[in-house]
Amino acid sequence: MLDIEEIKKILPQRFPFLMIDRVIEIKENESLVALKNVTANENFFQGHFPEKKVMPGVLIIEAMAQASIIFFYLSKRPEGKPIYYLGKLEARFFNPVVPGDQLKIEVRPLKLMSKLGVVKTEAFVKDKLVASSEITFSVKQE
Repeated sequence: MLDIEEIKKILPQRFPFLMIDRVIEIKENESLVALKNVTANENFFQGHFPEKKVMPGVLIIEAMAQASIIFFYLSKRPEGKPIYYLGKLEARFFNPVVPGDQLKIEVRPLKLMSKLGVVKTEAFVKDKLVASSEITFSVKQE
């Protein structure tokens, strides 16, 4: 549904902090599914358990937050106003993510208002749950 160039129009992040490669499913105000391809070339693998490479949990949460912001943007269309990640609740990690994995991130709303959103996010590798969290974000108030 959205390739990397369309994602760049929504998210301000750029390499190496742009964590979403593609959005494959969008159901406005209902759900979003995004992908993050994890490769051995990622900068963080050089220093994070270099002998047994594991994607840092904070970067999994960042990918989930970026998918959440894309979902909110596509649902509420706050044109020209940045959307900020405010926090996470009850983040849980279940399995490691390693080079060669593809994160499939699913986003579902818990509360969507015009300037604030709370979503449930889950990240999977090969249909196996690797992480989950509730994420809160807001449109910047002028």
